[in-house]
Amino acid sequence: MTASYETIDTSVDGNVLTAAFNAPPMNLIGPEVVRDLVSLLDDLAQPDAPRVVIFESADAEYFFPHVDMTKVAEYTAEAAKAGGPGDASLGMLFRKLSLLPVVTIGKLRGRARGAGSEFLLACDMRFASRENAVLGQLEVAVGAPPGAGSIQHLTRLLGRGRALEAVLTSSDFDADLAERYGWINRAVPDAELDDFVAGMATRMAGFPRDALIAAKSAINDISLPPPADVRADAALFQQLVRSETAQQRVAELFKQGFQTRGATERDLGDALGAIDGSAGR
Repeated sequence: MTASYETIDTSVDGNVLTAAFNAPPMNLIGPEVVRDLVSLLDDLAQPDAPRVVIFESADAEYFFPHVDMTKVAEYTAEAAKAGGPGDASLGMLFRKLSLLPVVTIGKLRGRARGAGSEFLLACDMRFASRENAVLGQLEVAVGAPPGAGSIQHLTRLLGRGRALEAVLTSSDFDADLAERYGWINRAVPDAELDDFVAGMATRMAGFPRDALIAAKSAINDISLPPPADVRADAALFQQLVRSETAQQRVAELFKQGFQTRGATERDLGDALGAIDGSAGR
């Protein structure tokens, strides 16, 4: 693959592609990132695409902290280009990621909350730095349910009780707890993470492509949510995230430094729990 992207740095080693998200100042999911994802997923659907893709971040502190809350309409319009106006949502874009005829691995350092977590959940496997990884679904604390796949994936992976805990508390999960719950495949010491993921990717890339695709497709048939459920989650999120309640709570977060590289973003799980109780009642 020789394509270039504005917010994704790519490199190929044999049958393994590494795609590093690089969207300063902090890798928010905005229209530029979504535009590049639409193009990259189209490229990865081609017969000559590498067999395995590793998704990582060029920013050690932030994988995808969440969407850019100032550009919801813009990134949604970009997502529509992946499947048409009826599928104008990150949820359906991420479902396209899950259906790719390649093996996808999410390698997590830093924070992946909201749609950042949902992107990783759409990957085939997830491996995280034990010392430097945070996962969370912040949406309920803001005023809307998650809308890009986490309700579907976490319920299947974690079970009902733990999925409710993850979604309803909007808390941060470190790598060890995420591994224990089933949110990620494994927590790996940070110093070993790169070699571990590279070794696994290289091993799978050496196997016959048809066998990899057939096995993945069979497992997808059992485990992936139907499109109608993904669309319903997306529609509910898009409705409630625009509500007065959500707008008031987001405004309160912005007053505290939301979407900047400060304490609010670093410890967002705590900040969400401390939003003024009068906001968005």
